Amino acid sequence: MRGEAILSIKPSMAVDLGGLVIKNPVMTAAGTFGFGEEYAPFVDLNKLGALIVKGLSWEARMGNPPPRIRETIGGMLNAIGLENPGVKAFIEKKLPFLKQFDVAVIANIFGETVDEYPRVAEALSRAGGVGALEVNISCPNVRKGGIAFGADPDSAAEVTRQVKRVTDLPVIVKLTPNVTDITVIAQSVEAAGADAVSLINTLTGMSIDTECRKPHLSNVTGGLSGPAIRPVALRMVWQTVKRVSIPVIGVGGIMNAEDALEFLIAGARAVQIGTASFINPQATLEVIKGIEEYLIRHGMADIRELIGSLIEPGSV
Repeated sequence: MRGEAILSIKPSMAVDLGGLVIKNPVMTAAGTFGFGEEYAPFVDLNKLGALIVKGLSWEARMGNPPPRIRETIGGMLNAIGLENPGVKAFIEKKLPFLKQFDVAVIANIFGETVDEYPRVAEALSRAGGVGALEVNISCPNVRKGGIAFGADPDSAAEVTRQVKRVTDLPVIVKLTPNVTDITVIAQSVEAAGADAVSLINTLTGMSIDTECRKPHLSNVTGGLSGPAIRPVALRMVWQTVKRVSIPVIGVGGIMNAEDALEFLIAGARAVQIGTASFINPQATLEVIKGIEEYLIRHGMADIRELIGSLIEPGSV
């Protein structure tokens, strides 16, 4: 029987993310998996679809002073402040470790000015061992009063163009949800040459110590992540898939395979696991296994049969 034949073989999990083909659709989210070394004793990095490293800037950054993490109901607030050793130190001290593994390495990059983005992108493109770049446009543009690049379609497009100008690597643009219509930004970066988009980044939030009447975070506000934001992220992914032709990667509160399946069914080509890894270091591997079991159970030989398979009201 056809069903029995499909169930007896291992389904294909490979996906193409704008030129970067990865073995399965499960990736780590930037800033939640360090540079891979921290999780290597607990996770077989070879089994991941891709490993996205902590955000990199041209110069090293110390980040914000503590306290900079606060647990919330259904998630966490963080105001780490993009602490990182700088792109040169990453290439010299961190990248050699990652090159040992059979996993696609994606470098997340950011800058405070448009000019910083291509500098970082060019250095990584020449280093070897990096499969794609993920461009964080949720950062404040210091030349425009601190407004995030991703909040303005023109600024988002300009960053994308400048990065594309200096690299042959696939460029994934990570979108901020702190906008009126995320699909407008997605269309803008697509027109500027983005090979894929990932969404969403964290939602801006805050928490107050009522006894002291002071913010829990030294930065006052922070980025909200975790399961509390998953319905928002899922909605934005579903909307964006309808408006762009490039691959969409789903991020936001994915804690298990069931959560990941929602994003894939909504049309995401791949997913990123973030906050879940803090709670369960093996979350990524469990999600991979769960997706594969779902495909087998539903007689799907290829994950492409699942992606975008949402049956909307009135469609049948």
